[in-house]
Amino acid sequence: MSSLRPGCPAAMPPSTWPERTSSTLSEAYYQPSLTAEYDEDSPGGDFDFFSNLVTKWEAAARLPGDSTRQVVVRSGVVLGRGGGAISLMLLPFRLGLGGPIGSGHQFFPWIHIRDLVGILTHALEANHVQGVLNGVAPASTTTNAAFAQALGAALGRPAFLPLPSIAVQAVYGRERAIMLLEGQKVIPRRTLATGYQYSFPELGAALKEVVA
Repeated sequence: MSSLRPGCPAAMPPSTWPERTSSTLSEAYYQPSLTAEYDEDSPGGDFDFFSNLVTKWEAAARLPGDSTRQVVVRSGVVLGRGGGAISLMLLPFRLGLGGPIGSGHQFFPWIHIRDLVGILTHALEANHVQGVLNGVAPASTTTNAAFAQALGAALGRPAFLPLPSIAVQAVYGRERAIMLLEGQKVIPRRTLATGYQYSFPELGAALKEVVA
């Protein structure tokens, strides 16, 4: 997803030229790990098919030269009403059949859709923002098991039935299953440093708004 502010005549000084903001997936860019912590300066984008794909997306969105202020927002799993990842989870969780995926120990970087839109808007409107921003919530220590428990609590349902790794691989295929079974602890360090104020920094409040 990318957005480009309407352009100005080329004769205007560089500070008034168009800005470009694009969004890619942090969960695909950074290498899965149970111990590593990733911020916007951490390496990644070169260890499997999806990470290389994100690297190519970011390269394609980049404009040549230094005349344009450019921002890349690497988003986590987006939580919102009426679609996205949450729509696939709601039915089993409403039936009391939800639970962690695989071991549940993997980190689960997430963001409410209102905050993803807010970060993109902030990046376009704030002239000091530049480079990579991690579009994830500050509650970066959320594990998949903690997410399952929080979603169950938001729905008033138990969430104890794990989805075995072999079932995930059978449904999604090996490469796509990695994104669900292996997570990353992603920190929005630069996003916070730019002054962005989150509407939903905590998982419980975000999920309650989504399922209300």
